[in-house]
Amino acid sequence: MKIAIHHNPNSFSERWIDYCEKKKINYKIVNAFDSDIIEQLKDCDAFMWHHHHADFKDVTAAKKILFALEHAGIKVFPDFKTGWHFDDKVAQKYLLEAINAPLVPSYVFYDKHQALDWAKETTYPKVFKLKGGAGASNVKLVKNYSQATGLINKAFGRGFAQFDRLGYFKERFNKFKNGKDTFIGVLKGFARIFIVPEFAKKQPAEKGYIYFQDFIPNNDSDTRVIIIGDKGFAIKRLIRDNDFRASGSGKILYSSEYINMKCIEIAFQVNNKLKSQCTAFDFVLSKDNKPLIVEISYGFSVEAYDNCPGYWDSNLNWFDTKFNPQEWMIDNLIKDIKNDLIK
Repeated sequence: MKIAIHHNPNSFSERWIDYCEKKKINYKIVNAFDSDIIEQLKDCDAFMWHHHHADFKDVTAAKKILFALEHAGIKVFPDFKTGWHFDDKVAQKYLLEAINAPLVPSYVFYDKHQALDWAKETTYPKVFKLKGGAGASNVKLVKNYSQATGLINKAFGRGFAQFDRLGYFKERFNKFKNGKDTFIGVLKGFARIFIVPEFAKKQPAEKGYIYFQDFIPNNDSDTRVIIIGDKGFAIKRLIRDNDFRASGSGKILYSSEYINMKCIEIAFQVNNKLKSQCTAFDFVLSKDNKPLIVEISYGFSVEAYDNCPGYWDSNLNWFDTKFNPQEWMIDNLIKDIKNDLIK
């Protein structure tokens, strides 16, 4: 048995490689962007690639290669059911609605006049989002009809840049004020007003659709639950100062006493329907304290969860122990390979 790994620094692959070394699992490092990558994987049983939404080459190639290999019977991570909707909030809306998951009420329009008619009749505030972006980027609170019409006209006009230059600078500055970033970080944020990242230069403007979600009030935090196989772990993320967004705030509570167990239960139930290898769920609470899913992803920050004190199994039993979720990914992949061999 051999596992191929595409290595990106500061990604899951660092821990995958360490685990293979530690457990003496046969593996090889490959470059997925080689033209003959499919040929290179002929002697492998599995291929793992932690692809990133902000890397243009990853966005261009990753899903094509992974799903092609899956068609050929090679086990991959992330597989189709895990990753097809990655970094696409509109796709996630359709998916979660299709399986009757408790999604925050969401609305998408592909026609300007329909969007304007809806904006005239709906209540405010609403949350505007582009389909891509993480860490609460490309997310704005829409307080009234006037703001909504401005966004709709832009969506069906020149569109939105993939990278919010001013928003990125404000983000770094606010983190600096809260002790979460350095002065050098602020300077880098300021420089980004004039020099956009390479991936943003290559990405076309987002236009031709517009996406909103209901604003769920009275949430001072959200709950991030990650399910990998039959194990799950969670953190509580406090909202930013003078803001409604929790993702990317850096204010994290790790103790299990802060976690709403209903979020854990729902995450396991929904992931079982998704049949996903790994899903990160973002939850907020409705007015009657029912968990609602804001969005999902297969990827998450590598180090942000190292302080989690333990995890739950699918029966909601708690295990008070340190763990490495990237190791679970490899273990589950090997288990799938072995199960296929038995069949």
